[in-house]
Amino acid sequence: MGTDQHSPASSRAARIEEMRRAERARARRNRVLVIAASVVVVAGLVVGGVALVHSQSDSDSGKDTAADAKGDSGHFTTGADGVRTWSGKLSRTHVSTKVTYPMHPPVGGNHNPVWLNCNGDVYKEPVRDENAVHALEHGAVWVTYTGKANKADVDALAAKVKRTPYSLMSPYKDQDAPLILSAWGHQVNVKSASDPEVDKFFAAYVQGKQTPEPGASCTGGVMK
Repeated sequence: MGTDQHSPASSRAARIEEMRRAERARARRNRVLVIAASVVVVAGLVVGGVALVHSQSDSDSGKDTAADAKGDSGHFTTGADGVRTWSGKLSRTHVSTKVTYPMHPPVGGNHNPVWLNCNGDVYKEPVRDENAVHALEHGAVWVTYTGKANKADVDALAAKVKRTPYSLMSPYKDQDAPLILSAWGHQVNVKSASDPEVDKFFAAYVQGKQTPEPGASCTGGVMK
């Protein structure tokens, strides 16, 4: 008598074998997927690494170019009110090196990545041009004076700065007048603290239309 090909035992064995074949097939598919995913990840890392190297190279190149810049070409045009406006384009690249500006005090150009605090800050010692220019970029007015300035005028202007957000004041040796007010792209000599142009300049240029980055902070930078 022959063996029943459709007995429960043979059916169960067939199901088990089918399950094993399905499991092996799943395992092969999983291995293929893992290998494919690994290839994608490695390729992504390689491309990302190349892009990062290129980006770093471009960034370094930009920094070198900025560091080599000797200021911005242009000249001042003086208006009827005595305010001088820089005619050329003022670059705004962040650099960690010293910048040679074409005007003193500078009214714009490449500057340090960290701004000088300008929330009514009065500095008794000279400050770095590169940090002060960044403050101008944020919309500050910078009051500077030489040793020839009258002490009463210096004190009065210091009091005004202290009560005016987005302004700062510091001594400045290399300028052609005892008292100068500067903003981004604009500058004026004033005769005294009571000169009408003082209030006009503050009104026009503290966070004025010339500001490249209106609303940017005047605190949290450097304090000297």
